[in-house]
Amino acid sequence: MREQALSLLVVVTSIALLALNVRAQAPAGDVQHGKELYLKYSCYACHGYDGHGGAGARLVPLALTATRFTSFIRSPRRMPPYTEKVLTDAQAADLFAYIKSLPASPPADQIPLLMRIMADR
Repeated sequence: MREQALSLLVVVTSIALLALNVRAQAPAGDVQHGKELYLKYSCYACHGYDGHGGAGARLVPLALTATRFTSFIRSPRRMPPYTEKVLTDAQAADLFAYIKSLPASPPADQIPLLMRIMADR
């Protein structure tokens, strides 16, 4: 009986941890509103329209959690700060959700033009 209770506890705990992990991976913000904010605040000027072009840091793939992303944009080192007066926490979540929705760059061997250039060398 005790073994069954322990097994049930392990199963329930595993399911709860899995649910938390899935929830942590899915951004809670509004992707469309995040896109509007990305354009409104000209994030594209440094990070490109796709999040991995331009003079700014690559945003895609974004390795930060939503909480760390918000902390970073509040007091960054090399970009304007987006304090709570400028961008609410909900708006930061929307911006994070949009950036997380951007597709990653394809591997170099899947870019036809690049492969043709390399073949001509």
